[in-house]
Amino acid sequence: MLAQCRARDDDRNASRKPDTMTNKGHWATLSAYARGRTSVFASRLDQRMSYCCYIPASYTETGDRRYPLAVLVHGSLRDATGLRDQFIDFAEAAQCALLAPLFPCGIVEPGDLHNYKRMLYEGIRYDRVLLDMIAEIGETYRLHTDRVLMHGFSGGGQFAHRFLYLHPERLMGVSIGAPGVVTLPDPDKPWWVGTGGLEAIFGRRLDLDAMRKVPVEMVVGAQDVETWDVTVKPSSPNWMEGVNDTGKTRIDRLRSLERAFLAQGISVRFDVVPDVEHAGGLVQEPVKAFFSDVLTGRGLARSP
Repeated sequence: MLAQCRARDDDRNASRKPDTMTNKGHWATLSAYARGRTSVFASRLDQRMSYCCYIPASYTETGDRRYPLAVLVHGSLRDATGLRDQFIDFAEAAQCALLAPLFPCGIVEPGDLHNYKRMLYEGIRYDRVLLDMIAEIGETYRLHTDRVLMHGFSGGGQFAHRFLYLHPERLMGVSIGAPGVVTLPDPDKPWWVGTGGLEAIFGRRLDLDAMRKVPVEMVVGAQDVETWDVTVKPSSPNWMEGVNDTGKTRIDRLRSLERAFLAQGISVRFDVVPDVEHAGGLVQEPVKAFFSDVLTGRGLARSP
């Protein structure tokens, strides 16, 4: 648990004295490994899951400044630390902390890749796991955890827009990157093709008024047109009637999601990155610009 991460006598930095004015060595209560690019910590709610953070260099143990928080949700390859590292420049420029959860493959069902993307899998509520991670680090650092920024690409984009359906009040802004499968805000279609049965399954109703208050970005590469990992076949355990109706490519499907949002009065900033295929690391500049605009008040979504 992060709050219990302390210096140990056998630590390689044990000879350093705690320094509450710099980021060198251990502090009185925070280990050097719980600052800057942190180690990977097990979730206190479910230790099968874990997370890492980035804490800006200006953070001090004795200060009173509170920092905004951006949550970065990995795709199917689960490179949470790499995703975290790719946003460090933004974190320092915006003075914003980062949280990157790690939801491993194969929990309960060996070989499964998709668990977290659907929010509920084999009794695990991945949205609640993430919310508790946010609460956990909020008890360790001075952060604004009531509302956070969120970005996810590919599988993370699936997670991000479904999290918006369940918890719009917890989002300061959300960036939805190139999801292979989308859930439309349509109560006449069953979850997770649509939002039918949302309250029965999750105990949460679809709050369109709250969603309209959340700045939304959708982002995709202009050449993200491969379909081999997008089309769901009837033989797949992820098959549902209507799952492929939103389009052939990720671009098509994201545009379908955009149209559905606009029809509900939810404003969308749609960014297409030229000459980019399905590569999350190459679409991040507009995401960082979107986050910066939200933090400075320029990215607020408004109902038409």
